[in-house]
Amino acid sequence: MSSVMHRKGQRESRIAAVDDYDAASAFVLPPGTVESEEPAEPNATVVFKGRNVEIPEHYRVYVGDKLARLERYDPSIFRFDVELYHERNRRQSKVCQQVELTATGKGPVVRAQACGDNFYAALESALDKIESRLRRAKDRRRVHHGNRRPQSVAEATEVGAPPLQDNQLGVDGPPATFAEPAWDDGVADREPGRVVRIKEHQAAPMSVDEALYEMELVGHDFFLFHDKESDRPSVVYRRHAFDYGLIRLA
Repeated sequence: MSSVMHRKGQRESRIAAVDDYDAASAFVLPPGTVESEEPAEPNATVVFKGRNVEIPEHYRVYVGDKLARLERYDPSIFRFDVELYHERNRRQSKVCQQVELTATGKGPVVRAQACGDNFYAALESALDKIESRLRRAKDRRRVHHGNRRPQSVAEATEVGAPPLQDNQLGVDGPPATFAEPAWDDGVADREPGRVVRIKEHQAAPMSVDEALYEMELVGHDFFLFHDKESDRPSVVYRRHAFDYGLIRLA
């Protein structure tokens, strides 16, 4: 816990969002939601993780039933990670319950994250996102198996306008802006300029289109990858509307 000093010397405690956490209301089924009488069990291993959250058994069973239905999109999935935590909603005074789902199989990792008033509502939103991404991955695999060239992400989102080159934007133009990545490390007290998370991962060389594809599967606004064309670290990122950007080291 840390504190901040007001003008008159009044000290206010900066308390983590866990203090506003109500376990009873966090696991209440939304109105109209019906639980299965005979819930299915996924073939894949399901790993639950709660950050200062005690996950009840009825929620674990409910999640398992939902995840079992996702396996039809990719039978190679051997593990689901389900992470729950709560954090203060920046736009409101209440706490937002967060659910992050990760599906690991033979292909790229597929991930989705969502928040809601309780963990059931957040789960439904996260399930919608990850199902859409798994369906997209299945469609891409089907095209590959049919010996046809898959439509690239750039082609699928093309609106008819050619991409702008550096000389069209102007050397002295405004720098590119990046949206904040959609993850949280659970650090309640964030100081400006403080590095709170470091991630390292293996990266096989891939094309720009493959990098865009994997970026979409995890729902991020940027993706760092090893560009096999230039043999250098590169970044693809989401611009306004349906456009993408690419940054390469010179």
